[in-house]
Amino acid sequence: MTKMSTYNRATLDEEDLVDSAGDDVYQTSPMLVTLLPSRASACWPDKTQRERRLLILVCVLSVAVFISLITAGVFYKQNRPVLCLTEPCVTVASVVMGALDRSVDPCEDFYNFACGGWVKNNPLPEGKSRWGPFSNLWEHNMLVMKHLLENRTMKGLSEAEEKAQRYYQACMNETKIEELGAKPLQELISQIGGWGLTGPWDKDNFQEVLRTVSANYRASPFFTVFVNPDSKNSNSNIIQVDQSSLGLPSRDYYLNKTENAKYLMAYLNFLVELGVLLGGSPEMSQTLMEEIVDFETTLAALTVPQEERRDEELIYHKMEAKDLTTLAPAVDWMPFLTEVFAPVPLNESEPVVVYAKEYLQKVSDVITKTNKSLLNNYMIMKVVRRMVSYLDQRFQDAEQRFLEVMYGTKKSCTPRWKLCVSDTDSALGFALGAMFVKDTFAEDSKAIAEEMVAEIKGSFEDSLQGVSWMDPETKKAAKEKADAIYNMVGYPEFIMNATRLDKVFNDYEVVSELYFQNIMQYYNFSARVTADQLRKTPNRNQWSMTPPTVNAYYNPTKNEMVLPAGILQAPFYSRSWPKALNFGGIGVVMGHELTHAFDDQGREYDKDGNMRPWWQNSSVEAFKKQTQCLVEQYGNYTINQEPLNGRHTLGENIADNGGLNAAYKAYVNWIKKNGEEAALPAVGMTNHQLFFIGFAQVWCSVRTPESSHEGVITDPHSPSRFRVIGTVSNSREFSKHFGCKADAPMNPKHKCELW
Repeated sequence: MTKMSTYNRATLDEEDLVDSAGDDVYQTSPMLVTLLPSRASACWPDKTQRERRLLILVCVLSVAVFISLITAGVFYKQNRPVLCLTEPCVTVASVVMGALDRSVDPCEDFYNFACGGWVKNNPLPEGKSRWGPFSNLWEHNMLVMKHLLENRTMKGLSEAEEKAQRYYQACMNETKIEELGAKPLQELISQIGGWGLTGPWDKDNFQEVLRTVSANYRASPFFTVFVNPDSKNSNSNIIQVDQSSLGLPSRDYYLNKTENAKYLMAYLNFLVELGVLLGGSPEMSQTLMEEIVDFETTLAALTVPQEERRDEELIYHKMEAKDLTTLAPAVDWMPFLTEVFAPVPLNESEPVVVYAKEYLQKVSDVITKTNKSLLNNYMIMKVVRRMVSYLDQRFQDAEQRFLEVMYGTKKSCTPRWKLCVSDTDSALGFALGAMFVKDTFAEDSKAIAEEMVAEIKGSFEDSLQGVSWMDPETKKAAKEKADAIYNMVGYPEFIMNATRLDKVFNDYEVVSELYFQNIMQYYNFSARVTADQLRKTPNRNQWSMTPPTVNAYYNPTKNEMVLPAGILQAPFYSRSWPKALNFGGIGVVMGHELTHAFDDQGREYDKDGNMRPWWQNSSVEAFKKQTQCLVEQYGNYTINQEPLNGRHTLGENIADNGGLNAAYKAYVNWIKKNGEEAALPAVGMTNHQLFFIGFAQVWCSVRTPESSHEGVITDPHSPSRFRVIGTVSNSREFSKHFGCKADAPMNPKHKCELW
C-alpha cells in the first residue's frame, strides 16, 4: 500500500536522490574500513585496554554498516520497479501526466486530480457544447471516414459501399442544395396535404396526415410505433407503442417555465423563423407557432417522466390491435398500423405491446378536443423539424442560432463534411463501417478484446459468490445469465461479405445529385426494413450501433453486449499500453455493459432475454434496499446548484460501479497469471493506481452550463465528474492503493455496494 504522505513524493527526483546518496556511501565506506585497520596496527601497543575495546567496537560497527549498505543497495536494485521505456509507453506516460493536477489530493477530489490538467489544457472547441475523449475519438473516426468516402479511386468496393460514397457526394453538393432552397420541403408539405401557414385551413384529413407522417417520414407526432423483440417472448419481434418525444429535449423545459424561459423563447423564435423561410408571413408564423408551443406544452404535461418508467414490468401492457381502438379512440388504428407496416398484412388480432397506456388514453382525449387546423399544423411541424438539416444554409443557420441558446455553443463554421460524414453513418453506417473496419481495425484486436471480456465476465462471476444479500438460488441463476451473455465485438459479420452487405441495401436507391431525395428514399427504405422484421426472430447481426461509433451497449432482450470497432482504440485501448490502462479504459466499459444485465432494469430479464420474475422475492427486496443507497448518494450531488436525479440515473450508476469493480478484479487476476507488468516512466505511480487513473481520464470533460442543465434533465448517465468520484468513493481498493484516510471525501465510511 502506498501511503498518501509518500505518494506525493513518488517522482523521478526522489529516485535520483536515492541513487546519488548510495554512490556516496559506496565510495566512502570502503575507505573507512581500509584506513582504520592500518592505523590500528601502527599504534596498537600504545593503546590502553579501554581504547583497544573501543577501537574493536568501531571496526565491528563499520563492517556491519558496510554489509548493511551493500545489502540495501542490492535489495533496492532488485525491487526498483521495471520501467516500460517503449515509445508507446513514453508517449502515453506524457499524456497521463499532462492530464493530472498534482496540486489536488486524490483522496479529496479524484476527478480534479486525474483531470485537472486536461481541463486546463482543453478549452471547449468552437461550436461544441461538450468535449472529452469520446468526442475527440469520434472526430478522429470522422476524419478516417471522410477520406474513405472521398476516395473515388478505391478498387473493389461493393455496391453498398459505392452507395455510401454517392450519398456523401450528394450531401456535399452545396451548389445544388442552395439552388433548390426550400422547394423540396414545400413540395413535400403540399403532397401531404398542405398546412395553415400560408392560407386558411378547414380540411378534415387528420387520420390521413397522421398515417402519412408516421409511415413515410417517421415523425411520430403524438405517439411512436416501432418493432422490437417482445420483452416477454424474446424470440419474436412485435409491434410496440410508446409516448412520443417532444420538440425540446424534455417535458421539464415546458413545465418549469420560469427556469427555462430562455430556452422556450429560443425554441419559439426558431419555429417562427422556419415558418417564414417556408413562405409564411412573420405575423401568421408567429401566431401559428405560439399555438404549436402551447399545444406541445399540453402534451408535455401528459408524458410520464423517465424515472417513473424504470420498472418495465409495470408499464408493459400486451393487447391485440383491436384493443387500441378502445384505449385511444381518436385514432383509426387498423388503417394506421396497416399503412405504417405495409406491405406486411395485419388483422385485428395482431399482438401489440403498449408502454404508455395512461398516456395514450389522455392524448386521445386531447386530439378529440383540439382544433383540426392546430393538429395538422403540429403534425407538419414535426416533419419540418426532421428535415431542417437537409435544406439550404438559411435553415441550418436558423437551427444553429437555436442550438447556441439551447446548449450554450459559440457560433462556429462547422465544416460541411462533418455533417455529411455523420449523416452517411446514420443512413449507410454498415456499408461505411465495412470500409472503416477494413482500413483501421486490426483483426487480432477483436480476439484480444474478446479475451478481455471473458476475463471481466469471470471476475464478475467470482464476485457474485461474495454478494451477501443474494440468496443461493438467485445467485446460481445470475451466474447462468452472465455465462449466457453474447459478446459482439468490432462489427457484425455480414458487413465483411460483399454479397450479404449488398443484399441489405439492395432496395435503397441513392443518387449523386439530390440529397433531399436520398433522405426521402432512406425513410421509405427504413420503413420497409422495419415492417419486414415483424413477427420474425430477432437477428443477432442487427446492431443498434454502426462499427465506427465511439460507444457500447447492452441489449436485455438478446442478452448481448456490443463493443463497436470505433471505441476499441486509444484512449480506451491500445495493444502497446500497460494492461493497467487497458483494463481501466476499455475494461471498465466492458464491465459497465456487462453489469447492465444486472441493473434495476436489466435484472428483470432472464438469461434468454425474457422479462419474468426469476429472482427470489427476498433477493428482490434486498436489491431494492442496496440500490436505494445509490439513489441517495447520486441524488446528493449537484452541478451548477442543480441536484442530480438519483432515480433517473440509477441504471447507469449501477453499471459504472459494477463495471469498475469487475475490471479491477480482472486486472488483479491478470497479474496473478502473468506477474506484475512494467510501470510507466516518470508518472511515479504503481500500476494499481494507474488503473484508476486510466478509468478517470476517459471521463475528463468540459461542458457549457446549458448543456449540463440539459444533461441533468434528460441524460440517464450522471455527469462525467460524478461518474468518477461516485464510483471510486465506493471502491475500497481505490482507497487502499491511494492511502486515503478514513472519512476522506473519496473514502466515506458508508459505501454503496451492490456487485
